Amino acid sequence: MVELRPGARFQSTVCTTEVIVVKGTGPAELSCGGAPMAAAGSAERSGEPSADASEGTLLGKRYGDPDETIEVLCTKAGPGSLALGDVPLTVKVTKPLPASD
Repeated sequence: MVELRPGARFQSTVCTTEVIVVKGTGPAELSCGGAPMAAAGSAERSGEPSADASEGTLLGKRYGDPDETIEVLCTKAGPGSLALGDVPLTVKVTKPLPASD
């Protein structure tokens, strides 16, 4: 379990994925590739992402849960997929800006 706060950085322990928290506070079970994430720079990679959590992450994309309680920005892509507990995090869709005429 990690302590979320805006600006906190986390890394996957099974792939190259790294994220920064944009929204969310408090303790959370943030995982990538089926393994718990660790504070950036505090853990080494070992193993591979599990088969059911290997959809990958995309550089520069924001990921969130359906309840919108957490939002993270992917700063380094990897083959593991993100989850909060048992809930997969999905890519947030950008809202189109209004046309300026």
